[in-house]
Amino acid sequence: MDNILKLFPNLTNNQIQQFSKLAELYTFWNAQINVISRKDIEDLYTRHVLHSLGIAKVQPFNPKSKILDIGTGGGFPGIPLAIMFPESNFYLVDSIGKKIKVVNEVVESLGLKNVKAKHMRAEKVKGEFDFIVSRAVTKMDDFVKWTKGKIAKKQQHEIKNGILYLKGGDLTEELVNFPKASTFDLSDYFEDEFFETKKVVHIPLKKR
Repeated sequence: MDNILKLFPNLTNNQIQQFSKLAELYTFWNAQINVISRKDIEDLYTRHVLHSLGIAKVQPFNPKSKILDIGTGGGFPGIPLAIMFPESNFYLVDSIGKKIKVVNEVVESLGLKNVKAKHMRAEKVKGEFDFIVSRAVTKMDDFVKWTKGKIAKKQQHEIKNGILYLKGGDLTEELVNFPKASTFDLSDYFEDEFFETKKVVHIPLKKR
């Protein structure tokens, strides 16, 4: 939590309270429905919250923008981003119902009004979004197929509408079919060794 306060010094009191509650909430719900490994629960703020906020360092979201989180699991990166950008709208989906139950409980406990979460496969999602975010749920070729028809045409951010994907390691082979992809090293923003190989991948996509 100290790292979040240091790296994001302009948080409101409400945002600080919401971020502070995450450890208690996930510790409780993870004991009921396992969505995070025990090791990661002990390092929740680095491995999950701060990791999710790497996207915020690459591209802050404007008010009224719409963000889809595919394969959100226990709510990452969607919930930390929704706390960070309370005027943006977030739609979190996962194909595993018990994970969405945890997400909805956390969202309600935090009083987040800008989040909707649903037990749903990505292909079934309707609507258009400025960005589609995720944390390494599948290979990029498959993930891009899931996003078809879901990207809004109107641009309102510095980088083009499309995918913002959290992934680690050597991505050369995985991104060979995406020549317009850009990668951002999270080690440029965060000092912890956990982020040494972690990246945000941006793939601009047109509405089609």
